[in-house]
Amino acid sequence: MRPTASRLLNILVPVKRTIDYAVKIRVNPDQKGVDLNVKHSMNPFDEIAVEEAVRLREKLKDAVKSIKVVTIGGTKSQETLRTALAMGADSGIHVSLADSDPTPEPLGVAKALRAVIEREKAKTPVDLVILGKQAIDDDSSQTGQMLAGLLNWPQATFASKLVVDAEKKEANVTREIDGGLEELKCRLPLVVTTDLRLNEPRYASLPNIMKAKKKPIEKITPADLGVDLAPRLETLKVAEPPKRVGGGKVENVDQLIEKLKEAGITAVKA
Repeated sequence: MRPTASRLLNILVPVKRTIDYAVKIRVNPDQKGVDLNVKHSMNPFDEIAVEEAVRLREKLKDAVKSIKVVTIGGTKSQETLRTALAMGADSGIHVSLADSDPTPEPLGVAKALRAVIEREKAKTPVDLVILGKQAIDDDSSQTGQMLAGLLNWPQATFASKLVVDAEKKEANVTREIDGGLEELKCRLPLVVTTDLRLNEPRYASLPNIMKAKKKPIEKITPADLGVDLAPRLETLKVAEPPKRVGGGKVENVDQLIEKLKEAGITAVKA
């Protein structure tokens, strides 16, 4: 039996173009940021999110109506969308910024995503948002939580397992917590952020890469969404951490105490 229209799922996956995880980061000469003239790729946690959306379609088959990916950034961000489309997404939305614009902050991104979801409501109402728990460039780990708050939707963060029941519009999520694992049962619509243990993303095959070139990408601007992505914070200075000084060995406790005194470290009474 085919699912009814009311039980079909529309999945939205936000993705971000970041410096490739294997690149050694260097600070800019002006110390206002890092050198961006290096290899970029899709944020690894977002790759996991795209993979999970595609796997849900493979498990639920006809119950997943669409997988749409969205990114916010300059011209080259379209490459990230094409990668997601080659992995199995159906279409993309590019919220276009000037290449010289600063990277949007998490609250701005969350507001833009909320506007996209509200905009899609009439055509393909979003049932599930899957996104990486954090981006490896700023490590903020805030966008998913902020988006859920703005939408007043349930959220399940740091997911290591996701099981969706399209008929009941429910999801069982296993998530990482300090004490181990926690299981949540959530009603859709839902925001899920992905952890590393959720899956291992697939490599896009050459035929799928070629097919992705024909998949539609809609280009819009922040103005079209009615959002302002101007930064609220100012970076005063970026510097590399101090280089570690090599350690040394001591023969006995007396030498250790002498070395500590030379370093200006004195005993403290309990």
